[in-house]
Amino acid sequence: MNSNCKEFVRFIIEEAPKHNKATVEDAANRKYHFIKDRKVYHNQYFAVRFSYSKSSSESFSNTVLSLSALEKYDKIPFFVVLVRQAADNLILLANTTFLKKISHSSQELSLTNIKGSFNGSDIMREYGGTLNSPGNFDYLFAIHQGLDWEDNLTRLVDATSNIKGTTQKFVPSQTEEQNIFDSVRRAEEFVLSPYYDVLTNDLNERCNKCRNEILVASHIENTNIRGRLIESLITSDDEQRQFLIDNLKDLENALPSYDTKNGLGDYHVEYKDADTYTDIKTKVIYLNSNPKAYNVDKFLKQMADSRSVFMFFFIGIDEKDIFNTLLCSVYHNKLIDNTLLQFHWAGRSSRGVAQFNGSAIDEMLKSISFVNEIDKNKAKDFIQRLLDR
Repeated sequence: MNSNCKEFVRFIIEEAPKHNKATVEDAANRKYHFIKDRKVYHNQYFAVRFSYSKSSSESFSNTVLSLSALEKYDKIPFFVVLVRQAADNLILLANTTFLKKISHSSQELSLTNIKGSFNGSDIMREYGGTLNSPGNFDYLFAIHQGLDWEDNLTRLVDATSNIKGTTQKFVPSQTEEQNIFDSVRRAEEFVLSPYYDVLTNDLNERCNKCRNEILVASHIENTNIRGRLIESLITSDDEQRQFLIDNLKDLENALPSYDTKNGLGDYHVEYKDADTYTDIKTKVIYLNSNPKAYNVDKFLKQMADSRSVFMFFFIGIDEKDIFNTLLCSVYHNKLIDNTLLQFHWAGRSSRGVAQFNGSAIDEMLKSISFVNEIDKNKAKDFIQRLLDR
């Protein structure tokens, strides 16, 4: 989170008035000059909803906000401040990643019909063993940034009472399971083949065609827009790329539409012995982030194809330039060691998602020489762990 968010959290804990909701809201608004949207106060850095309880307890059942309203602010930190009559102010992160379910008027909730509201009791007090408290907000929001709205919506639909999830875990046949384990051999062979250099050169050439625009896009705070724009700049044909370059000032309208429910990777190329799926990840090394790696079920389903190879193209950006790029196998030892599997987060009908520890990617990008190191046994143990979920 940026310094503006941290300053607000410090203000609420250390300086803001206590015990009276209206007084706290007024003091915060005078200090931060918020825009008010019904019950939400917001600026370009974060959004906040104030709530009140007569109790000193950290639990509260008040209705906080509708899910449709939260969608507007879910790409920036969304705080809930509980002003307590008999205790100090409490502040929680309440982005969709940290909601257990949707409680109120949610019977019509679906992936295409955003209905219902969440209560204070629906906000997770810990996430994967990490407390939802100010000292952990940086870490928690970095996790949230690596997840898509669609990921969280699918989970909430599945988790909400009387709502049946629309997705199902991928259950491979015996042949498909053999193909999944064999994807480790395919990865090893591909990174040692001439086609690895062909794909690396192709992606680097595409990157160089829009180098300046990638640098401009890297300063966009909205990680979703930033990532989608850079992926589009690289994977588009020359005409589409020029259209995006000409429309950098109108980012959301310029971006192509994506079907986020299907497919693995951003760039698909078929070679003689392999069908490659490459996910493009921009890593701004001065920003703390744990980027999403993949949806586990989508990954397993694609690896069940006997020709599939999955790669990541990491673009390292510092304050001045694109300083390095890497084409890396999903089974690289360091990636496996730094893959965060969000199993506890997943709904009943999903294996969840994988995220990368962003600092590990920074280290790989800064390394003097890069080699795709793949340990077969480690990779197969990792696959088994995914399948067993």
